Amino acid sequence: MMIHFWQALQHFDLQLFYWINLSLANQFFDFLMVFVTTRENWYIPGGIAWLYVMIKGGKRGRIFGVLIVLTIIFSDQISSTLLKPLIGRLRPCKALEGFRLLVHCGSKYGFPSSHATNGAAIATMFSVYSRKWTPIWILFAFFIGVSRIYVGVHYPSDVVSGWILGILISVILIAIAKRIFNDL
Repeated sequence: MMIHFWQALQHFDLQLFYWINLSLANQFFDFLMVFVTTRENWYIPGGIAWLYVMIKGGKRGRIFGVLIVLTIIFSDQISSTLLKPLIGRLRPCKALEGFRLLVHCGSKYGFPSSHATNGAAIATMFSVYSRKWTPIWILFAFFIGVSRIYVGVHYPSDVVSGWILGILISVILIAIAKRIFNDL
């Protein structure tokens, strides 16, 4: 029974990958998703948001500024250095044929997606800092994750697991910070 469940889940994952990667393909999405998935395109806006929090946010902002840096370090290292080699799931661009690859394939393993993990972790941290911007941060994390499927380097389950992991990392760091800093 459990084997059939996992086989069905893997089949759904594969079908959803092909649907996003092939059926949604168009020139506008090709440009948009490659732009969104390119990490370097987020350095300046991310740096500006971080500086704003650090400069304008007072003590709470500086605490969150440090938490954001820690979040990026932990989310990236846990997903890339620890989990990907431990789980060892090949990326679709290393295991499949008949799909569109719009960017460099990347490392051998893809579970969980580090882009999705980092995006969700950053979005969660910024959302806790400023709740009014939460919808924007959710869209940010969503598009980062979906872009990874669209460009052909991750399965949907890689992305969903990355989102969950990123949120979990941020929630744990916030809980620890709340114990240390009572006025967070």
